Amino acid sequence: MTIHPEIAKILAALPAPDGSPLDPAAMRAGEAAQVPPLEDRLPLHAVEDTTVPTPSGAVPVRIYTPAEAESYGLLVYIHGGAFFLGSLDTHDHVARSLAKETGCRVISVGYRLAPEAAFPAGLEDCYGVLRWAAEHGDQLQWNGRTLAIAGDSSGGNFAAAAAAMAKDDGFTGITHQILFYPSLDLDFDVDRYASLRENAEGYGLETAGLAPFNAFYLDNGADPADPRVSPIKRADLTGLPPALILTAEHDPLRDEGELYGKLLAAAGVQVQVSRYEGANHGFVANFSWLPEFYRAFRETAGFLAGTGAVTGAGTGAATGTVTGSGKA
Repeated sequence: MTIHPEIAKILAALPAPDGSPLDPAAMRAGEAAQVPPLEDRLPLHAVEDTTVPTPSGAVPVRIYTPAEAESYGLLVYIHGGAFFLGSLDTHDHVARSLAKETGCRVISVGYRLAPEAAFPAGLEDCYGVLRWAAEHGDQLQWNGRTLAIAGDSSGGNFAAAAAAMAKDDGFTGITHQILFYPSLDLDFDVDRYASLRENAEGYGLETAGLAPFNAFYLDNGADPADPRVSPIKRADLTGLPPALILTAEHDPLRDEGELYGKLLAAAGVQVQVSRYEGANHGFVANFSWLPEFYRAFRETAGFLAGTGAVTGAGTGAATGTVTGSGKA
């Protein structure tokens, strides 16, 4: 299917890359300028900014409460941005929609960014907040059932890595992992996945841009061969929490996300993989105002509730949904 027409309009208006060096400060300022004012954001029962203590230090978080209730499922959310962009503000709308549709209390993590913070600082922040949430269930009115971790793009990388860290630490409390178009393999050899060539140019995130965008992370102590950096390289995937993986048809990273789903299923993990037709990388963060892509939040809610994928048809619908557990 061709790219969604609304996405195509925006892509056509973007300036062509000029090859100049990336400037993190300028790019962050540009993102911040696009954040809508508070009065234009999805209203929820409560939104609180605070910091939580972790072994790596105090980490800023934003806690979203969708409605007044006696108890809540908990969802730790990790924003994307190639490990050097993104913030609690730039992805505030994602966290709000996750809270609204899932009914969970969402804890969004303001982790340290590259290049200022060397690996594994950001990952340790995310894992520390996950463990804090698990240890403070009474304070967070946890319902004792759902403790999920979610992330988009590089945030999906951190979510997958944190789930594996929890398993290695003997912490089995995570009930679900949700990965939106995750960056799971930071070896950018274009022959590793067909989607790196198929979607190399013209869809926003370009294959040639992967290395320079991720260089702030990789040049600061993150080794692509390390499973904490490239979760798809983990040798033993058994015992990881059930996974929902959403991929985009027109995304260079599409195939690594879908392969990770197959590897998890082969390791006995329950997996649901949905490819969103007509979508490009970042569609949950950038284009969820389109009903076809807002469905990602409802699919997440269905996954957490155990009711399966939301079905749909037409441009932007999720297709190729597979579920599996046990050896493939």
